[in-house]
Amino acid sequence: MIVNIEAVDILIKNEFNNNKAYFADEIGVSRSLLSNILCKKIKNNSPKVCNSIIVFCNRKNIDVSKFIIF
Repeated sequence: MIVNIEAVDILIKNEFNNNKAYFADEIGVSRSLLSNILCKKIKNNSPKVCNSIIVFCNRKNIDVSKFIIF
């Protein structure tokens, strides 16, 4: 599993007023981890982030396949 960075960026812009910190808090991951993934400083295959996005999508009835590449 990997995070679809471009899709998550769009989600954050549209739903969280482009505030990555709010999104990190919402999905329950550290702000620095999420930021490092979205800025491509580290690989985008973090199980913690992927699973947190999956839980978020399921809770909000959002298609998870847009944000996680299986």
